[in-house]
Amino acid sequence: METADPHDDSIHDHRAIGRELGVFAGSPMVGSGLPLWLPDGAVIYGELARLAADIARADGCMTVHTPVLGKRALFERSGHWAKFADDMFPPMRLGDELPGDELVLRPANCPHHAMVYAARRHSYRELPIRLNELASMFRAERSGVVSGLQRVRQINLDDTHVFCRADQVAREAENALRSALHAQDVLGLPVDYVRLSLPADDGSPLGSPEQWSDAAEALRRAADAVDLSARGLSLLEATGEAAFYGPKLDLQVTGPNGHEETIATVQLDFVQPERFDLTYDAADDTRQRVVMIHRGTVGSMERVTAALLERYDGRLPLWLAPVQVCVLPVGEAQDSAARDVADGLTGAGLRVRFEPAGSLAARIRASRARRDSVMVVVGEREVADGVATVTHVASGFRGALPIDGLTEILRRAYAERREPSWR
Repeated sequence: METADPHDDSIHDHRAIGRELGVFAGSPMVGSGLPLWLPDGAVIYGELARLAADIARADGCMTVHTPVLGKRALFERSGHWAKFADDMFPPMRLGDELPGDELVLRPANCPHHAMVYAARRHSYRELPIRLNELASMFRAERSGVVSGLQRVRQINLDDTHVFCRADQVAREAENALRSALHAQDVLGLPVDYVRLSLPADDGSPLGSPEQWSDAAEALRRAADAVDLSARGLSLLEATGEAAFYGPKLDLQVTGPNGHEETIATVQLDFVQPERFDLTYDAADDTRQRVVMIHRGTVGSMERVTAALLERYDGRLPLWLAPVQVCVLPVGEAQDSAARDVADGLTGAGLRVRFEPAGSLAARIRASRARRDSVMVVVGEREVADGVATVTHVASGFRGALPIDGLTEILRRAYAERREPSWR
């Protein structure tokens, strides 16, 4: 019999897994690099968005909503137009706009968040102000380079921008790094190392060498405070990897295929506060320049979903699984009892699939192929004993549990974003 080659990249390719499980699809009528999130994919997206919102709320972030469009002049002011015009979608003229008034799909969310901060004056006592949004941004990737969820033209990013005083930078960067590492712990994506991304040796076109040096040192202090070595991680410095407006800390993850990706970022920005004149009222009644920190915890919905599908080969943890529990009556005589079990689990907030039709063996195979997290079988013996036979493929657990106990185990595991404990 022919067996799969463990070195074949397609075994863990998120594109193949995504098609098999109905997570996302592409359409030539919609366009390359614009994936369609199918219902099961929308469940994963929603759970990741909820995790991002929970972390942001715990960190004192405030939610904002901003448009995906902006005037070309906005991105000229921010510096994105000069650096990324070739990677942006063409400006849209709606009439007799003056140069710079054409509308552009944004390549980044930070200019909009800068405008939210600038909407009113701020006192030094208010800072830091943390603005969070699950926001879309757009890159005019060429058709030949778009790929599944890893390289797309619309990116939906868990994006936070912190506006703080200079004396708050190290602490805010530290908190951002801790939250990013926490998010990866919850997701079960092992971080290989943290990269301090620095400018190329010939320098950055924006900002002074002193600003870059001070910003890099602040990020080093943040990494030291988090104590990466206690997590088995190291801080590696890489020149030429920084964005144009400041150095950054990147969490680097290598998937089963050996492809390295940046999964989350903490970045200092001293350029945009200058360009947009972002200030606060200082204690001495002067106006002082604010410092801006870009931070991501969960990251982009697309890239993280791709990493998760490859990491777990499609069998996602309970809290992320589109179908958390598949309830299978052995025969028609157990349909009513099994439906009661399914209804009780649904009432506890779980995502349940009730599967009564077909042979039990075929239904079990189908549930395994879908990578349902938990299978629950209800037969004559289970009905008589008031239990259900439970199979959790990820842990290898199989056993009979009282219905109430099963419901509580799964409800608690889902609420705590962890796998069920069957002891």
